[in-house]
Amino acid sequence: MKLGNIAHSRTGDKGNLVNISVIVYDQKHFKRLVEVLTPEAVISHFGDRIKGGVDRYLLPQLGAMNFVCHDALEGGVTSSTLLDKHGKSMSSYLLEMEVGKV
Repeated sequence: MKLGNIAHSRTGDKGNLVNISVIVYDQKHFKRLVEVLTPEAVISHFGDRIKGGVDRYLLPQLGAMNFVCHDALEGGVTSSTLLDKHGKSMSSYLLEMEVGKV
């Protein structure tokens, strides 16, 4: 099952950081996502797009988690040559991640 079947996502940027929120549609899926949607899994999914680490912040009361991806925008909006300088497409790409049976 793809993450996008059970959650939605938003993305923001600040300098060279990308901040990706993931919010489940149904709270019953949150516990399983905490197990499978780890910082390591996010790094693996994005491959070499994220050059730094990933910090994960859990918001269980909201059924949400936030990922701060370091060194993910090749320097940020003012210096990056990326087509998606703000990293907005990264939330859509994360929603394509296979999360197994939930």
